[in-house]
Formats: sequence, structure tokens, C-alpha cells
Amino acid sequence: MAGVLDRIKQFARSPQGRRASEQVRRAAADPRRRAQAQGLLRRLGKRR
Repeated sequence: MAGVLDRIKQFARSPQGRRASEQVRRAAADPRRRAQAQGLLRRLGKRR
């Protein structure tokens, strides 16, 4: 399990990882995207 976490940390520090995290941060700041994500989480939560 530690190997997986190390690989995730390594990706997060890479230029690609930084770009991906910045895209996620921008999408999370968009109210329309936030509403889409909340709706998806609500639908997934009902299935359990």
C-alpha cells in the first residue's frame, strides 16, 4: 500500500500533477461545476 501512496505523491509533485491539481482547483471554484459534482455525489449516495 505504501508503494501506491508514494506513486501518488510523486505524481502530485510532477509538472503534470501540478497542472492537474490546478485544473481541479479551478473547476471547484466554478459554481456550475460545484453543483454538478454535488448532484453526482447525491446520486451515488442514494445507491448505498
